[in-house]
Amino acid sequence: MRVGLVGAGQWALITHAPALAVHPGVDLVGVWARDPAAAAQVGAPVFDTFGDLVEASDAVAFAVPPAVQAELALFAVARGRHVILEKPVAGSVADGLALERLARERGVRSIVFLTRRFAPETREFLGAAAGREWASADAEWLSGALLGGPFAASPWRQRGGALVDVGPHVLDLLIEVLGPVTDVLCARRDAMSDATKVMLEHAGQRFSTATLSMRTPVLPSRLRVCAQGPSGVVELASRETPALECYHAMLDEFLDRSASTGGAAGSLRRGVEVLEVVARIERAMRVEQLARESLR
Repeated sequence: MRVGLVGAGQWALITHAPALAVHPGVDLVGVWARDPAAAAQVGAPVFDTFGDLVEASDAVAFAVPPAVQAELALFAVARGRHVILEKPVAGSVADGLALERLARERGVRSIVFLTRRFAPETREFLGAAAGREWASADAEWLSGALLGGPFAASPWRQRGGALVDVGPHVLDLLIEVLGPVTDVLCARRDAMSDATKVMLEHAGQRFSTATLSMRTPVLPSRLRVCAQGPSGVVELASRETPALECYHAMLDEFLDRSASTGGAAGSLRRGVEVLEVVARIERAMRVEQLARESLR
Protein backbone atom coordinates (compact mmCIF):
# COMPACT_ATOMS: atom_id res chain seq x y z
CA MET A 1 0.00 0.00 0.00
CA ARG A 2 1.28 3.47 -0.88
CA VAL A 3 1.38 5.54 2.31
CA GLY A 4 2.14 9.24 2.63
CA LEU A 5 3.31 10.73 5.94
CA VAL A 6 2.08 14.07 7.28
CA GLY A 7 4.29 15.74 9.87
CA ALA A 8 8.01 15.83 10.58
CA GLY A 9 8.23 16.37 14.34
CA GLN A 10 10.11 14.15 16.76
CA TRP A 11 7.35 11.54 16.98
CA ALA A 12 7.26 11.26 13.20
CA LEU A 13 11.05 10.96 12.98
CA ILE A 14 11.52 8.31 15.67
CA THR A 15 8.38 6.23 15.18
CA HIS A 16 6.20 6.83 12.12
CA ALA A 17 8.82 7.27 9.42
CA PRO A 18 11.14 4.40 10.45
CA ALA A 19 8.23 1.94 10.77
CA LEU A 20 6.65 2.97 7.48
CA ALA A 21 10.00 2.81 5.68
CA VAL A 22 10.74 -0.83 6.59
CA HIS A 23 7.30 -2.45 6.68
CA PRO A 24 7.08 -4.99 3.81
CA GLY A 25 3.48 -4.07 3.03
CA VAL A 26 4.11 -0.32 2.80
CA ASP A 27 5.58 1.89 0.12
CA LEU A 28 6.43 5.18 1.82
CA VAL A 29 5.77 7.53 -1.09
CA GLY A 30 6.86 10.68 0.71
CA VAL A 31 6.20 13.28 3.37
CA TRP A 32 4.59 16.68 3.69
CA ALA A 33 5.05 19.12 6.57
CA ARG A 34 4.61 22.84 7.07
CA ASP A 35 8.40 23.12 7.37
CA PRO A 36 10.08 21.69 4.25
CA ALA A 37 13.47 21.62 6.00
CA ALA A 38 12.04 19.43 8.76
CA ALA A 39 10.34 17.22 6.18
CA ALA A 40 13.69 16.66 4.46
CA GLN A 41 14.98 14.97 7.64
CA VAL A 42 12.53 12.08 7.14
CA GLY A 43 14.60 10.70 4.30
CA ALA A 44 11.68 10.32 1.90
CA PRO A 45 10.55 12.46 -1.05
CA VAL A 46 9.17 15.81 0.14
CA PHE A 47 5.86 16.95 -1.37
CA ASP A 48 5.18 20.63 -1.95
CA THR A 49 1.52 20.46 -0.88
CA PHE A 50 -0.65 18.22 1.26
CA GLY A 51 -3.02 17.76 -1.68
CA ASP A 52 -0.20 16.40 -3.84
CA LEU A 53 0.72 13.89 -1.13
CA VAL A 54 -2.89 12.72 -0.86
CA GLU A 55 -3.15 12.25 -4.62
CA ALA A 56 -0.01 10.06 -4.64
CA SER A 57 -1.14 7.89 -1.71
CA ASP A 58 -3.57 5.09 -0.95
CA ALA A 59 -3.40 5.91 2.76
CA VAL A 60 -2.19 8.86 4.80
CA ALA A 61 -0.41 8.56 8.16
CA PHE A 62 -0.59 11.55 10.51
CA ALA A 63 1.90 12.80 13.10
CA VAL A 64 0.54 16.29 13.76
CA PRO A 65 -1.38 18.05 16.56
CA PRO A 66 -5.00 16.88 17.11
CA ALA A 67 -6.80 19.89 15.64
CA VAL A 68 -4.58 19.88 12.55
CA GLN A 69 -5.01 16.13 12.14
CA ALA A 70 -8.81 16.33 12.10
CA GLU A 71 -8.85 19.03 9.40
CA LEU A 72 -6.36 17.25 7.15
CA ALA A 73 -7.81 13.78 7.73
CA LEU A 74 -11.25 14.99 6.68
CA PHE A 75 -9.70 16.20 3.43
CA ALA A 76 -8.00 12.84 2.83
CA VAL A 77 -11.04 10.73 3.73
CA ALA A 78 -13.27 12.84 1.48
CA ARG A 79 -11.00 11.78 -1.37
CA GLY A 80 -11.28 8.11 -0.47
CA ARG A 81 -7.92 7.74 1.24
CA HIS A 82 -7.41 5.41 4.18
CA VAL A 83 -6.04 7.07 7.34
CA ILE A 84 -3.63 6.14 10.11
CA LEU A 85 -4.37 8.51 12.97
CA GLU A 86 -2.71 9.62 16.18
CA LYS A 87 -4.49 10.21 19.45
CA PRO A 88 -6.33 12.36 20.31
CA VAL A 89 -8.09 11.91 16.99
CA ALA A 90 -9.24 15.54 16.90
CA GLY A 91 -9.16 18.81 18.79
CA SER A 92 -12.89 18.62 19.57
CA VAL A 93 -15.56 15.97 19.93
CA ALA A 94 -17.52 17.52 17.06
CA ASP A 95 -14.56 17.16 14.70
CA GLY A 96 -13.94 13.61 15.87
CA LEU A 97 -17.55 12.62 15.23
CA ALA A 98 -17.45 14.27 11.79
CA LEU A 99 -14.33 12.32 10.88
CA GLU A 100 -15.81 9.04 12.11
CA ARG A 101 -19.01 9.65 10.18
CA LEU A 102 -17.22 10.51 6.94
CA ALA A 103 -14.89 7.51 7.20
CA ARG A 104 -17.91 5.24 7.61
CA GLU A 105 -19.74 6.85 4.69
CA ARG A 106 -16.73 6.58 2.38
CA GLY A 107 -15.89 3.05 3.51
CA VAL A 108 -12.21 3.79 4.08
CA ARG A 109 -9.90 2.01 6.47
CA SER A 110 -8.99 3.88 9.62
CA ILE A 111 -6.90 3.07 12.64
CA VAL A 112 -5.76 5.03 15.70
CA PHE A 113 -2.26 4.47 17.05
CA LEU A 114 -3.10 3.93 20.73
CA THR A 115 0.47 2.75 21.26
CA ARG A 116 0.17 0.37 24.19
CA ARG A 117 -2.76 -1.55 22.65
CA PHE A 118 -0.33 -3.02 20.11
CA ALA A 119 2.25 -4.16 22.68
CA PRO A 120 2.37 -7.89 23.54
CA GLU A 121 2.44 -7.26 27.29
CA THR A 122 -0.76 -5.22 27.02
CA ARG A 123 -2.44 -7.90 24.93
CA GLU A 124 -1.45 -10.49 27.50
CA PHE A 125 -3.05 -8.35 30.23
CA LEU A 126 -6.25 -7.80 28.25
CA GLY A 127 -6.41 -11.49 27.37
CA ALA A 128 -6.20 -12.38 31.07
CA ALA A 129 -8.92 -9.81 31.90
CA ALA A 130 -11.34 -10.77 29.12
CA GLY A 131 -14.57 -12.52 30.02
CA ARG A 132 -14.04 -12.23 33.78
CA GLU A 133 -15.93 -10.32 36.47
CA TRP A 134 -14.33 -7.10 37.65
CA ALA A 135 -15.61 -4.57 40.16
CA SER A 136 -13.04 -1.80 39.68
CA ALA A 137 -9.72 -0.86 38.16
CA ASP A 138 -6.92 1.56 38.95
CA ALA A 139 -4.50 3.07 36.46
CA GLU A 140 -1.36 5.19 36.71
CA TRP A 141 0.86 6.86 34.11
CA LEU A 142 3.62 9.08 35.44
CA SER A 143 6.41 10.63 33.40
CA GLY A 144 8.58 13.73 33.16
CA ALA A 145 8.02 14.26 29.44
CA LEU A 146 6.90 17.87 29.89
CA LEU A 147 9.89 18.74 32.09
CA GLY A 148 12.37 18.25 29.25
CA GLY A 149 13.14 16.16 26.21
CA PRO A 150 11.85 15.99 22.63
CA PHE A 151 8.17 16.57 23.45
CA ALA A 152 8.44 19.20 26.18
CA ALA A 153 8.02 22.13 23.77
CA SER A 154 4.84 20.76 22.17
CA PRO A 155 2.15 23.46 22.65
CA TRP A 156 -0.84 21.10 22.61
CA ARG A 157 0.83 18.76 25.13
CA GLN A 158 1.74 21.65 27.41
CA ARG A 159 -1.81 22.97 27.19
CA GLY A 160 -3.66 19.69 27.70
CA GLY A 161 -1.18 17.93 29.94
CA ALA A 162 -1.22 14.25 30.74
CA LEU A 163 -5.00 13.93 30.42
CA VAL A 164 -4.89 14.82 26.72
CA ASP A 165 -1.59 13.13 25.81
CA VAL A 166 -1.25 9.87 27.78
CA GLY A 167 -4.82 9.89 29.11
CA PRO A 168 -6.24 8.29 25.94
CA HIS A 169 -3.97 5.27 26.40
CA VAL A 170 -5.12 4.75 29.97
CA LEU A 171 -8.79 5.43 29.25
CA ASP A 172 -8.75 2.98 26.33
CA LEU A 173 -7.53 0.20 28.63
CA LEU A 174 -10.00 1.04 31.41
CA ILE A 175 -12.88 1.00 28.91
CA GLU A 176 -11.68 -2.28 27.46
CA VAL A 177 -11.65 -3.93 30.90
CA LEU A 178 -14.71 -2.34 32.55
CA GLY A 179 -16.89 -1.17 29.67
CA PRO A 180 -18.11 2.29 28.59
CA VAL A 181 -17.75 5.26 30.93
CA THR A 182 -21.18 6.36 32.18
CA ASP A 183 -20.19 9.17 34.56
CA VAL A 184 -17.27 11.26 35.80
CA LEU A 185 -17.47 11.05 39.59
CA CYS A 186 -14.46 13.22 40.41
CA ALA A 187 -11.79 15.03 38.43
CA ARG A 188 -9.05 17.39 39.52
CA ARG A 189 -5.75 18.65 38.10
CA ASP A 190 -2.95 20.66 39.64
CA ALA A 191 -1.64 22.74 36.75
CA MET A 192 1.84 23.26 38.22
CA SER A 193 2.67 19.56 38.65
CA ASP A 194 0.19 18.25 36.05
CA ALA A 195 -0.97 15.84 38.78
CA THR A 196 -4.36 14.66 37.53
CA LYS A 197 -6.76 12.39 39.39
CA VAL A 198 -10.07 11.13 38.07
CA MET A 199 -12.70 8.67 39.24
CA LEU A 200 -15.04 7.22 36.63
CA GLU A 201 -18.15 5.10 36.70
CA HIS A 202 -18.48 2.40 34.05
CA ALA A 203 -21.36 0.27 32.81
CA GLY A 204 -22.78 -2.00 35.51
CA GLN A 205 -21.86 0.49 38.26
CA ARG A 206 -18.21 -0.51 38.14
CA PHE A 207 -15.68 2.23 38.77
CA SER A 208 -12.09 3.17 38.05
CA THR A 209 -9.48 5.67 39.13
CA ALA A 210 -6.65 7.12 37.07
CA THR A 211 -3.59 9.07 38.24
CA LEU A 212 -1.72 10.92 35.50
CA SER A 213 1.17 13.35 35.24
CA MET A 214 3.78 14.33 32.68
CA ARG A 215 5.60 16.65 35.09
CA THR A 216 6.80 14.04 37.56
CA PRO A 217 10.61 13.60 37.61
CA VAL A 218 10.68 9.83 37.27
CA LEU A 219 12.73 7.60 34.96
CA PRO A 220 11.65 5.38 33.42
CA SER A 221 8.02 6.44 33.03
CA ARG A 222 5.58 4.39 35.10
CA LEU A 223 2.52 2.66 33.68
CA ARG A 224 0.29 0.43 35.75
CA VAL A 225 -3.27 -0.82 35.24
CA CYS A 226 -4.82 -3.18 37.79
CA ALA A 227 -8.32 -4.72 37.77
CA GLN A 228 -9.88 -6.18 40.91
CA GLY A 229 -13.11 -8.09 41.65
CA PRO A 230 -14.68 -11.50 42.10
CA SER A 231 -12.30 -12.85 39.45
CA GLY A 232 -9.28 -11.87 41.56
CA VAL A 233 -6.62 -9.46 40.38
CA VAL A 234 -4.96 -8.93 37.02
CA GLU A 235 -2.27 -6.31 36.46
CA LEU A 236 -0.31 -4.63 33.70
CA ALA A 237 2.87 -3.14 35.10
CA SER A 238 5.11 -2.84 32.07
CA ARG A 239 5.54 -0.81 28.91
CA GLU A 240 8.70 -2.55 27.77
CA THR A 241 7.86 -2.87 24.08
CA PRO A 242 9.25 0.14 22.17
CA ALA A 243 6.79 2.38 20.34
CA LEU A 244 8.48 1.53 17.02
CA GLU A 245 7.60 -2.14 17.45
CA CYS A 246 4.05 -1.21 18.44
CA TYR A 247 3.69 0.89 15.29
CA HIS A 248 4.88 -2.01 13.16
CA ALA A 249 2.29 -4.30 14.79
CA MET A 250 -0.37 -1.66 14.19
CA LEU A 251 0.54 -1.54 10.50
CA ASP A 252 0.17 -5.33 10.32
CA GLU A 253 -3.41 -5.05 11.54
CA PHE A 254 -4.22 -2.01 9.43
CA LEU A 255 -3.15 -3.79 6.26
CA ASP A 256 -4.98 -7.00 7.18
CA ARG A 257 -8.46 -5.68 7.84
CA SER A 258 -11.00 -4.02 5.61
CA ALA A 259 -12.19 -1.50 8.18
CA SER A 260 -11.91 -0.53 11.84
CA THR A 261 -15.12 -1.49 13.57
CA GLY A 262 -16.57 -1.86 17.04
CA GLY A 263 -14.09 -1.96 19.92
CA ALA A 264 -11.21 -3.44 17.91
CA ALA A 265 -7.77 -2.24 18.93
CA GLY A 266 -7.21 1.17 17.41
CA SER A 267 -10.71 1.59 15.99
CA LEU A 268 -11.78 5.12 15.14
CA ARG A 269 -14.93 4.49 17.17
CA ARG A 270 -12.81 3.89 20.27
CA GLY A 271 -10.67 6.91 19.46
CA VAL A 272 -13.77 9.12 19.41
CA GLU A 273 -15.18 7.44 22.52
CA VAL A 274 -11.98 8.27 24.40
CA LEU A 275 -12.10 11.84 23.08
CA GLU A 276 -15.63 12.17 24.46
CA VAL A 277 -14.52 10.92 27.89
CA VAL A 278 -11.59 13.36 27.94
CA ALA A 279 -14.00 16.20 27.17
CA ARG A 280 -16.32 15.11 30.00
CA ILE A 281 -13.39 14.99 32.43
CA GLU A 282 -12.28 18.48 31.37
CA ARG A 283 -15.80 19.80 31.99
CA ALA A 284 -15.86 18.18 35.42
CA MET A 285 -12.50 19.79 36.22
CA ARG A 286 -13.81 23.22 35.28
CA VAL A 287 -16.91 22.76 37.45
CA GLU A 288 -14.76 21.61 40.37
CA GLN A 289 -12.43 24.59 39.94
CA LEU A 290 -15.33 27.06 39.89
CA ALA A 291 -16.79 25.47 43.01
CA ARG A 292 -13.53 25.80 44.89
CA GLU A 293 -13.11 29.43 43.78
CA SER A 294 -16.63 30.26 44.95
CA LEU A 295 -15.72 29.08 48.47
CA ARG A 296 -12.72 31.37 48.81
